[in-house]
Amino acid sequence: MAIASEDPSNPCYEIKSADLSSVALLLKTTDIAEVSGALKQQLAESPGFFNQDPVVIDVSALALLDNETIDLARLMAVLREHALVPLAIKGAPPALLYLAKGAGLVDASDARIRRSVPLAEAPTAQAPPVEQLAPQPTPAGAMRIDRPLRSGQQVYAKGRDLIVMGMVNAGAEVIADGHIHVYGTLRGKAIAGARGDGDAQIFAMVMEPELISIAGVYRTSENPLSKDVLGKPAQVSLQSGPDGDKLLITPLKI
Repeated sequence: MAIASEDPSNPCYEIKSADLSSVALLLKTTDIAEVSGALKQQLAESPGFFNQDPVVIDVSALALLDNETIDLARLMAVLREHALVPLAIKGAPPALLYLAKGAGLVDASDARIRRSVPLAEAPTAQAPPVEQLAPQPTPAGAMRIDRPLRSGQQVYAKGRDLIVMGMVNAGAEVIADGHIHVYGTLRGKAIAGARGDGDAQIFAMVMEPELISIAGVYRTSENPLSKDVLGKPAQVSLQSGPDGDKLLITPLKI
């Protein structure tokens, strides 16, 4: 038999606000098989990128009509198969929203999702398979790599910052959910805020990257850096404005 507390100052529960870290899946196709294939490829390139993360399904880019729906049940099954937990839906027309609520999804129409505006066109050629390099986590929480990274090697610091104590050569890739610090030359790809953290930054003693990205906003070497930061100590941050987000690359004062 359950016994309720008789002390009104000590109820059996309290209601408090909570922050929940989640990712948004901005759908650009109604082809669920295509989505499944893309997720499978991403996990093959970055194992452990998703780890039962809550996800908001954003269908606003599909421009669905009021009576249009997608195969929501199959989509949710695909997301769960790839270590994502469907939590809410955004931008759904009435018919799809009705089905989503019936499937247990929350209406996230008012949710703010960071809009990414690329500064250069992404490379169209498929990247070659990368060699996964075993990381060495440090007690402080950041992941530290004590040797240079050669072409084909990839490091992913899940849920934390990444510190590289040497060069990141062209063809190598460093990814972090937090900040990236390169105490050497950055010639490969650096992707910070990989799960949407717009406050993440990239620091390098010599900035010569193939690609830099923060929270999905990227810039490639096809859009050359200015002379005051190219080949010099520099930092990269995300700047928000009325036209969207853009990368800001500034000299690093040391």
